[in-house]
Amino acid sequence: MIKFEICAVNVQSAIAAMEAGAHRIELCAALDVGGLTPSPGLIQQTVSQLTIPVNVLIRPREGDFSYTDVEFKVMLDDIHFCRMVGANGVVVGALTPQNVLDEPRMKAMKDAAGDMEIVCHRAFDFTSDPEQALEKLIEWGYTRVLSSGQAANAMEGRFILQKLVKQAAGRISVMPGAGISAANIRDIASITLASEFHFTGKKKVSTEQQPIPGLDSWHWESDVTLIREIMNAI
Repeated sequence: MIKFEICAVNVQSAIAAMEAGAHRIELCAALDVGGLTPSPGLIQQTVSQLTIPVNVLIRPREGDFSYTDVEFKVMLDDIHFCRMVGANGVVVGALTPQNVLDEPRMKAMKDAAGDMEIVCHRAFDFTSDPEQALEKLIEWGYTRVLSSGQAANAMEGRFILQKLVKQAAGRISVMPGAGISAANIRDIASITLASEFHFTGKKKVSTEQQPIPGLDSWHWESDVTLIREIMNAI
């Protein structure tokens, strides 16, 4: 069975994903910098309004994935909050300055998640040895890894993704993400043989208010029709 995860940045997008028939959402903020941890209010309202699982991105800032001690404490606090309000899981990642998964911190976040699902995000795509990193995630009890195959998007990285799916052999889910559309998801699926896919299915939504100098007069929202088009393309 193919499963679809929608990356949602607001409650409207999360509801659209549910109405379209998606199996799960990843809730985040600031897609323009690759995603950041959403606000506590957004997390709580989304969890309370959805009947499908809500996984929350844990990323305290833009940029690399090597964090200071204070940044890491923020991440642990955010994980504890997600657990408190009933999120299904958290999506995390931390690297050393040498682009190796930060074992103590990845294990600490797994422990903090408790019985929530624990997923590794695209920090994985920056690791110097993805095959070794995949084995480590399996060893530490991670259930899924989001990856573009260490490329700019999943289509470009489809052959690396194919190797990772084969290596995983059902021990962990390798979920292609980044740039997935109705035009390419079938090709990505046939090559990688992945069983889960991650995308936004988003469109620009404009407001009728007068533009504010220096700010856009539109925002992104996931769209029911676009999501279904991508899902139905397989």
